[in-house]
Amino acid sequence: MDRYTKLACLTDLRRRILSTDLKPGYDLDEAGLSEYYSMSRTPLREVLQRLQGEGYVVMSENRGAKVASMDIDVLRTFFQTAPMVYANIGRLACENHTATQLDDLKQAQMTFSKAAKSSDAAEAALANHKFHAIIGDMASNTYLLASLARLQIDHTRMSQTFYRPAAPAETMLVLKAIEQHDAMIAAIEAGEGALAIDLTLQHWDLSRDRMERYVRPDPLPVDVISLKDHRNAI
Repeated sequence: MDRYTKLACLTDLRRRILSTDLKPGYDLDEAGLSEYYSMSRTPLREVLQRLQGEGYVVMSENRGAKVASMDIDVLRTFFQTAPMVYANIGRLACENHTATQLDDLKQAQMTFSKAAKSSDAAEAALANHKFHAIIGDMASNTYLLASLARLQIDHTRMSQTFYRPAAPAETMLVLKAIEQHDAMIAAIEAGEGALAIDLTLQHWDLSRDRMERYVRPDPLPVDVISLKDHRNAI
């Protein structure tokens, strides 16, 4: 009998990929995974196929499965696209959130704040992932939510660089990120869409340079400031 259910295996593999326990580009040996999860090959392959559909894994007939990589072309597109998606999701969250979702967001922020202050990079990145996923649910927009889900895979993997401060100035940036989350919650609760956009872009700029270091030492030439002039764009 399989020790892991398909859902449990799926959830654990997502976590391991997001936390970079399984690094970008890592070859996923099906035999090894089958032994690790005490799961037969057929349900394991179904799990991998699901992960491929979500963007976590790439599968090929001749080379098997591997964790989705983050090459320079993919990440250049990421840095150009993410601010637009996150900002518009923040605006729509102001319009469409429910009281239950707002409570969930506040709880997620408490978890995030604790992890970020403890310098637990993996847990902080995962908690940040959940925080923004809840805002995505609040937006209630099928097209943007699909884009967010894919963006968050790379965002969460890269953001661990940000949550691993190496100097006092970088620690202050992490504390600023916590404050910005609180401000975003307040904006959503008050229905202030324009403010939510501005806060989201400020939040993005706070961590962008640190995340770009995940790719290379020199920042990529991407300008997102102009997005502030397109607050009503979807």
